[in-house]
Amino acid sequence: MSYSLYLFDFDYTLVNSEEGILKCFRLTLDAYARPQVPDDVIRKTIGLPMEEAVRRITGYEDAAQIDAFIEDYRHLADRYMTPGTHFFPDTLDVLRALRARDARIGIISSKTRSRIQEKFDETGTSDLIDRIIGIEDVKTPKPAPEGIEAALRAFGAARQQTLYVGDSVVDAGAAQQAAVPFAAVLTGATPAAAFDAYPHVAICQNLRGLLTL
Repeated sequence: MSYSLYLFDFDYTLVNSEEGILKCFRLTLDAYARPQVPDDVIRKTIGLPMEEAVRRITGYEDAAQIDAFIEDYRHLADRYMTPGTHFFPDTLDVLRALRARDARIGIISSKTRSRIQEKFDETGTSDLIDRIIGIEDVKTPKPAPEGIEAALRAFGAARQQTLYVGDSVVDAGAAQQAAVPFAAVLTGATPAAAFDAYPHVAICQNLRGLLTL
């Protein structure tokens, strides 16, 4: 089936941001004298809202502690995140191919809109994206459908002509709640079997699989 609107998650879907995220968490953990955790613990939080990621990584439950940690993390992210974030090898080619089909393209992410925009600006590829909906644009993050619903309204798009693409069950849950088709990509930390519990039109090894749907 051909879709007229493609909505993408960002981290682990369009980009590998491990380098930047791991560095910023490790430096912030050191600054707060918190014990370091294995890389896989951090990787499994990528794509979650920051409050939840910090809670899982630090063990903090106090909101003030979490907020302070996030503030210091973000200062480090201003320096390290974009240089430590890299498009997957297929990303830009796939976005260009979808553009050639006259598809519209959006991003729905738990990252801030400005951080995502910064990566596209840095690489001179902002023309490949029509709209970014970041964590500051919603009251309730994924798996709530709010971001996808906002995109549907902004684009005036029909649900069944819209494909949401993501790497995690959080993304699959958001698509399910928004009642839009979902395609999983296996470029993140989530195995293929985890998507069996969610409606999906495809499970792709990488983004290039979208071009054969």
